[in-house]
Amino acid sequence: MKTRKLTLSSPIEEKIAWAVACSRNIGDRLREDRMVVRLLDRVSRAIQASRTRMTETGVSALCRQCEQEEGGSCCGAGMENRYDGTLLLMNLLLGCSLPEARMDPGSCYFLGEEGCVLRARHVICINYICRKITSRVDPAEIQALREVEGEEVNLVFCLHEHLKKALKELSA
Repeated sequence: MKTRKLTLSSPIEEKIAWAVACSRNIGDRLREDRMVVRLLDRVSRAIQASRTRMTETGVSALCRQCEQEEGGSCCGAGMENRYDGTLLLMNLLLGCSLPEARMDPGSCYFLGEEGCVLRARHVICINYICRKITSRVDPAEIQALREVEGEEVNLVFCLHEHLKKALKELSA
């Protein structure tokens, strides 16, 4: 499969189109790769553990309140530019649908009505915690969240690297 080279500076619509084309053209072959299957399962479980911990600590509620009542800022327009096609392909492999348009011109392309529409997120999106949260959530709870998120970041990275290698092999 010959694909156009994308860079981080490519428009997000091009990255989405590339990821969708890859998923359509070689998604089944990627899902036959035992390491991809294993990593997708581990990433999915790590994402769920992080999201559960965010809810338990109250971080999810604070983020939602900030976005809905205070105008938010963490998920501002331009954050989507951090994402590359491989990370978007990973989301498709995880069963996520990618948006066809930005919901709000001032927000990240991937911010939906209920928060981020992506399952596998960029490390910045996983790690960032604002001062408002650190001042309202017990430091021990934040540390526990960080540990769970660390596993998510590590597994997303491992799957991302394996997918890049598999894509290179499949396009050779």
